[in-house]
Amino acid sequence: MRRDEIAAGLAEVDARIATACHAVGRDRGEVTLIAVTKTRPAEDVRILSDLGVRDVAENRDQEAAPKAGELAGLPLTWHFVGQLQTNKVRSVVGYADVIHSVDRVRLVEAISREAVRQGRRVGCLVQVALDDDPARGGCRPADLLELADEVALAEGVWLGGIMAVAPLGEEPAKAFARLRDLAVRLEEQHPRATMISAGMSEDLTEAIAYGATHVRVGTALLGRRKPFVR
Repeated sequence: MRRDEIAAGLAEVDARIATACHAVGRDRGEVTLIAVTKTRPAEDVRILSDLGVRDVAENRDQEAAPKAGELAGLPLTWHFVGQLQTNKVRSVVGYADVIHSVDRVRLVEAISREAVRQGRRVGCLVQVALDDDPARGGCRPADLLELADEVALAEGVWLGGIMAVAPLGEEPAKAFARLRDLAVRLEEQHPRATMISAGMSEDLTEAIAYGATHVRVGTALLGRRKPFVR
């Protein structure tokens, strides 16, 4: 039964989060699990909702938009975590409650404009490239505070905090230690920007050790993904 598989995955991930929190003296309630449901059918999301999961994430608008529409009646917070092109902003703003991948001023402006047009307030996390290479998404660490200021001043959005992915080939702990330092600087300038979105199936323990408030988990929760077909 798919429900049993998902329930088992959820229990295992919850246990991992609890253990990671305990190891560094954090309360389990400080960390929110975001279920990454890309390539998974809407029925998986329904099961997650029935099991008490309230935060789900997608990274492709062409998959996320119809799925979010189909599941609009569920008590879910929708997170968009993929790289976002400005031509997709209108669609994404229509369903995403929080966008984790804000990495340039032009994107801030597009999200703000569309949020105002649709009468929405969308959370924005500034994505940082911890390897100082924006090619995989994210602004340079040196640009973080300036970009955060742009989000904080924009209409129709609110500045939630910071997001990052551990660079390939680097120990996650070292990368997340840098992220923690950046998050501290951000919060000094914007005290309400307390969200730290970091950690996935493989490295959530290290992310939690360095202050992650939101972990984005797909594979460990739902199993290996099937390729997405357009």
